[in-house]
Amino acid sequence: MCGIAGFWQTTRGPQHPLEILSRMADSLAHRGPDDSGTFHDGASGVGFAFRRLAILDLSPQGHQPMRSASGRYVIVFNGEVYNCEEIRAEIGAHSWRGHADTEVMLQAIERWGLEAAVQRFAGMFAFALWDRQEQELSLCRDRLGIKPLYYGHVGSAFVFASELKAIARHPDFQGEIDRDALALYMRHSYVPTPHCIYKDLHKLEPGCILALASATASPQIRHYWSAKDAAVRGLQSPLNVSDAEAIQQLHETLSSAVRQRMVADVPVGAFLSGGIDSSAVVALMQAQSTRQVKTFTIGFREEGYNEAKRASAVAAYLKTDHTELYLTPDDALDVVPLLPAMYDEPFADSSQIPTHLISSLARQRVTVSLSGDGGDEVFGGYYRYLFTKRVWRCLSRLPVPARDAVASLLRTYRPAQIDRGFQAVTPFIPPILRVANPGDKFHKLARLCSAKTIEAAYYQTLSRCDEPTEVVLGSSEPTNIRDSIADASRVANIEEAMMLTDLSHYLPDDILVKLDRASMANGLEARVPLLDHRVVEFAWRLPLRFKIRNGTGKWILRKILYDYVPRNLLDRPKMGFAAPIDRWLRGPLRPWAEEQLSESRLAKDGLLNPDPIRAHWRRHLSGERNGQDFLWNVLVFQDWLRHNASARTHRDLPTAVAAAAAS
Repeated sequence: MCGIAGFWQTTRGPQHPLEILSRMADSLAHRGPDDSGTFHDGASGVGFAFRRLAILDLSPQGHQPMRSASGRYVIVFNGEVYNCEEIRAEIGAHSWRGHADTEVMLQAIERWGLEAAVQRFAGMFAFALWDRQEQELSLCRDRLGIKPLYYGHVGSAFVFASELKAIARHPDFQGEIDRDALALYMRHSYVPTPHCIYKDLHKLEPGCILALASATASPQIRHYWSAKDAAVRGLQSPLNVSDAEAIQQLHETLSSAVRQRMVADVPVGAFLSGGIDSSAVVALMQAQSTRQVKTFTIGFREEGYNEAKRASAVAAYLKTDHTELYLTPDDALDVVPLLPAMYDEPFADSSQIPTHLISSLARQRVTVSLSGDGGDEVFGGYYRYLFTKRVWRCLSRLPVPARDAVASLLRTYRPAQIDRGFQAVTPFIPPILRVANPGDKFHKLARLCSAKTIEAAYYQTLSRCDEPTEVVLGSSEPTNIRDSIADASRVANIEEAMMLTDLSHYLPDDILVKLDRASMANGLEARVPLLDHRVVEFAWRLPLRFKIRNGTGKWILRKILYDYVPRNLLDRPKMGFAAPIDRWLRGPLRPWAEEQLSESRLAKDGLLNPDPIRAHWRRHLSGERNGQDFLWNVLVFQDWLRHNASARTHRDLPTAVAAAAAS
């Protein structure tokens, strides 16, 4: 795992290009503490910067930027290609210099061309390729968006990097905030691809190749793979197999994906939450390992959020070498100041805090950690898929006045009151109907009552802010995710359309961003076997009954896991990996929040409207409603803005990331 950056600029300022490249590389030192390198083609103005975290072939033969054997291509590469040995064998006789997958990639591109080679790569990757013969720069990102890649123009230069902090080291970077992207962030807690919080900068979409013919040209972008195309292909050619056959085929495919991701020349472990996804990954790891797998989990003292007990039970049954850490509010306070430097863009998934801390915990014993991310999107695991369909089935039968009455009734009770009521009757509720934090879910139900279609209802479940343009002054909110839901519903039934929407947006822009930044801030490589594209493509060929059955998601994944772990250790309400932000904001985080949400602070920069924010804050403190999602968005942005008030401040941020990695 590594960090990459670079530019194409035809004019030279007072700073030497290699000096700029070195500064860009230094800003990514947390992503690659083991080695660094730069390349600059004086004739064209193309420059590459690189930081290396050595995982495979720890020798100098893995050094980057790397030239192809013929000298035609130069590459900087972040990620892993897990089937590189198969590709090496297919290429055959060649004067190989080492065992790095980067060298195999270059030779594959020499042999078959860029797109044909990328079609063969199985893994997670983001890379830049300079074709010296054709004078063309290409950027490429893996199919599911596991590895990040930003690009755009600053001044007259085209720039790219794994993280924005490297682009901020370019002397022409200005850092003007895009208010439309900020509105999207307020709704979703992240800035969706291809948007970026800064004007003129973008994220390369997953499964895309960008080609650039000159420094000032418009990039030409093409898909070599897309989640929608994979879904359509799968839905058009579904597998006609029995339950047993489907389970066996997925078991073999998953086992292979896990086995490939266990290959490393450094210690390997796994995150274990005790849920279906991470437990399945760990079970398949332990089944294929001759040693105890090192597993790690984070726990909370607050009930309703703690999954550490379940994780410990699963670890004990599988006989892993298990380490757990219980978090306190003070631990969260220590992480909050690191978030702006860690994420570059405002990013407000509250599970960013435990994800950082579990990465720090794992890094003390391993350099690579497998994760169960992706199972919900691929196998229909999110409760909101069932919730939205069930709610809409009822709401669609009611006239609008009746829906409004239902919403008013639900809002009459505070979330805490609903939680207490459910606790009293929990022994009488079947396990399949039990949910964590029912008060929050009932208030979300109240918000759905205004939806006119089921697609609109699902969009509402994905929204943290109903009217972001009222919060972000002078903004106009893009509609890409709303449009994506409608587009997906034209090719699939509603559950599959929701899954496809999440696979295309929430997964790469929230879940995988969180995993990448938190792990990389600690010099840890995180691998996600459930997102092997062959697993994803196989899953889309499975009829929906293999994913959602009898009101339960991830049916087929559960069936595989039950061969390794007893059902009674697993069949409990899903809690997720979120932190109890709602309680912390009323308690130990309140002084910090009060400072960030003061009317003068909110009005100072002319970006946010203080009135709706202050109203949300008052209702949250009173317990009238749980406003943690929206308020956390605002708080994270305010803290980010304070750290990024100017381009000069932004260039100093990598120091904070380095401190995080060292802590």
